Amino acid sequence: MVHGLHGKLPLGQESRPRDFNWEEGQHRRDPKLLNILASLKPYLIVFVASACGLILEIVAARILAPSIGVSLYTWTNIIWVVLAGISIGNYVGGRVADRFPSPTTLGIILLAGGLTCLSVLPLLGVVSAVFEALPILPRIVFLTAALFFVPSAVLGMVTPLVVKLNLRDLDHAGDVVGKIYAISTAGAIFGVFITGFVLVQWLGTRQTILLVALILVGMSLAFGGLWRVRMPTMPMIVLFVGIGGFSSISGDLNSGCLKESNYFCIQVTDDIVDGRHKVKALHLDKLLHSYVSLEDPTLLAYNYEKVFSELITLVAQRDPGFRTLIIGGGGYTVPRYLETLYPESTVVLIEIDPAVTRVAFDHLGLPRDTRIVTYNEDARMTVPKLNSGQYALVIGDAFNDLSVPYHLTTREFNEQIAGLLTPDGIYAVNVVDKFQSGRFAQAFVHTLKETFSNVYVIREDDNWPDDGQKTHVVAASVRPLSYESLRNANIQAGRGALISHFMPDESMERWLNARKRVLLTDDRAPVDNMLAALHLEGTGPSRASTHYNYITTA
Repeated sequence: MVHGLHGKLPLGQESRPRDFNWEEGQHRRDPKLLNILASLKPYLIVFVASACGLILEIVAARILAPSIGVSLYTWTNIIWVVLAGISIGNYVGGRVADRFPSPTTLGIILLAGGLTCLSVLPLLGVVSAVFEALPILPRIVFLTAALFFVPSAVLGMVTPLVVKLNLRDLDHAGDVVGKIYAISTAGAIFGVFITGFVLVQWLGTRQTILLVALILVGMSLAFGGLWRVRMPTMPMIVLFVGIGGFSSISGDLNSGCLKESNYFCIQVTDDIVDGRHKVKALHLDKLLHSYVSLEDPTLLAYNYEKVFSELITLVAQRDPGFRTLIIGGGGYTVPRYLETLYPESTVVLIEIDPAVTRVAFDHLGLPRDTRIVTYNEDARMTVPKLNSGQYALVIGDAFNDLSVPYHLTTREFNEQIAGLLTPDGIYAVNVVDKFQSGRFAQAFVHTLKETFSNVYVIREDDNWPDDGQKTHVVAASVRPLSYESLRNANIQAGRGALISHFMPDESMERWLNARKRVLLTDDRAPVDNMLAALHLEGTGPSRASTHYNYITTA
């Protein structure tokens, strides 16, 4: 943003020479090397400031995830808040540059940037508590804006001021502005990459914010000539040191995560299920994901896992040496169950986050000599690499009520899964939704019907009008799956009565026809919009233990 360019530069700046010295604020000639360094200084400042702004934006999603989850809504709000802050900052920065065009002004702005960035750490807990009672969508909006709008606006003021200080004459104004904004954009790109590939894994989110704050304060001291002005410099520095000290003492620099990865804040806690079984509870961000018994790997705490186990029994009766593919590792509960009860079988697992797998080894009882083969990458990358027609069972356990990887819901992905199955193979997926008013479960089942011809809906009871938020299991197979075959297989295996109840065909048709059918494809899969009702009503931590519905498709 350039102000005052109406044929000449603002009064008092017409004769500013090209070797203007930022530190001294006066005209003098520097040696050649110092001139080169001085000419690079403005580009270094905008590069680093822009990098810090994008680092803050990327870290925002990770630092907010334990409070509000990670979804399309989270990212949408983060992006608009940061862009709005930068836009306002550009405008205010241009006005300030016209009135106070000096390196000292730039130094104060950089110091303010460091101070507001650091303030995110102690404010996070306070602001989260203030907005806790709101529904999830307004909570995301207000929480994001309260934490990240001001730092983004302050950092947005840097580039217009640097442009003003670096202009020498109107003949080169376009060249100066173009270079500075190009370098600013390059800094933003650098910030995105270094955050995603280095900083979060190396330092964690809170330490990354501290690093950004220290860099900005360091630049203000190095380039701003702040020793000339005690007000407001000294109070801001004292406040910065005070906030840093308070954050260190209060634990605000500690994320509370056992491990912070590029995907999740991972926590493991002790818990008890059924009033008697001691288990480890795996938390991924806001979601209580898995219960794992270190002593009994066959313990299944959730009903949807028990539905999986009944399907496993049927598959094992047909072929004791069956192969299973599991998408989504979590606490490795079902994989350990399979490995323990069916030693002749082969288990292949896809878990996108390698840190989750390491936690399973270190804290959740997964043996180092496990026979489970794990791929730590996205399922859409791994599935095409696997041998076709080899898997008697594919289990999808990558969905929850906070985020659904939409590319694993589409017809194209279903066709890839169908190619992996044996002629009797079954594809079973857990889906969280409201059974009657929800839109996602219906769309998911309808999409499966495009690939698999026979559809069955199964749940633990026959209360089909129930509209509570539940975890459904949706399964698909090439050949028909009947309640009788499932029951007989489990009786022969010595298991108790089935928890599964099959939905009548006519009831399922009415359910699917209750609204316009939606086909999920790679080109169009509005999963987040379909799950908006769950987000709007979600005000507390998600607990998988409250989900009891199951749907199976064959």
